[in-house]
Amino acid sequence: MNAHSNETEVGQHALAISIWEDEGGAPAPDTTDHQYGRRIEADRSWTVYHVFTGVPARIGGNTMVGLSRSGATEGMLSLNRRNIERWKERVSLSAPARPASCETEAR
Repeated sequence: MNAHSNETEVGQHALAISIWEDEGGAPAPDTTDHQYGRRIEADRSWTVYHVFTGVPARIGGNTMVGLSRSGATEGMLSLNRRNIERWKERVSLSAPARPASCETEAR
């Protein structure tokens, strides 16, 4: 392999990672609540969208389209954090109550 093909391969990997990150990256461990990604549109604006349906996300009645890259990143991260927090609440509410420790019962 020559230096040029190595550079091309590195560039291809960097592009793939960039696209992957733009689309929301990896889901949070053990959750399907990492549901929002961002994409660049033909007019070079950014959209936050639901990764399973492709539909633009809405926050407070506003559709998240026509955004800057940083605005889309912020919106995507905020929505995914909110979903992860909701997931944590559901898990903690559905977990069985822990029995008191033996030490506590002895008192």
